[in-house]
Amino acid sequence: MRPIEKGAAPRQYTDYRQAAGDLEARLGKYCSYCERRLPIGLAVEHKAPKEFHEDRELDWDNFLLSCSNCNSVKLLKDIPDQDTLWPDRHNTLLAITYAKGGFAEVATSLRGRLRQRARSLVDLVGLDRHQATGFPKPALRDARWRQREEAWSTAEFCRERYESLNQTDEALRFVLDVARGLGFLSVWLSVFAEYPPVKLRLIRVFPGTPGSCFDSRGDPVARTALGV
Repeated sequence: MRPIEKGAAPRQYTDYRQAAGDLEARLGKYCSYCERRLPIGLAVEHKAPKEFHEDRELDWDNFLLSCSNCNSVKLLKDIPDQDTLWPDRHNTLLAITYAKGGFAEVATSLRGRLRQRARSLVDLVGLDRHQATGFPKPALRDARWRQREEAWSTAEFCRERYESLNQTDEALRFVLDVARGLGFLSVWLSVFAEYPPVKLRLIRVFPGTPGSCFDSRGDPVARTALGV
């Protein structure tokens, strides 16, 4: 899951829905959870549900962008901050791994309390729902796993083209344009794992992705003392 940085609140709001444009300007038109790009249809999502936390209904720090699928799975789940991870506070790329076929799972390297918090994040929005045996099943109209699968295939095609064109600047621009238009930064970083220059440029073209969450090769590094 892409880590994000919203920055300070740009203004005060009298209705939380007014924050949608500001969030999209800071973070791009991508779901903060599943990472797919949606030119329309993203909603302002409250990490702490406004139904239970009226004092945080207009709180910029409580806002993320969410697609209808992630939002409908999360619903009114009220998870204490210390029990989960959040993309605007932690480097969630270290908590979740992606694989060919549209799979998203808790990183096997995590242990103990940190693993529990990563599991809570995945369960919060049903990020690992998949048609494959052994995974939680998605709802009929939940195509997030399939879109991740398509993004992976597209990224592989772009990597092959990048290699066949001898890794030229023109080939790199092609990769960046396709990735930015499709979303799923985590998938692109996984497919281009062996190409640090591409990863570093991918990180920069996705608005709101904090460079401090990555090392000089574009690999994720811990954002907090927790190790994520």
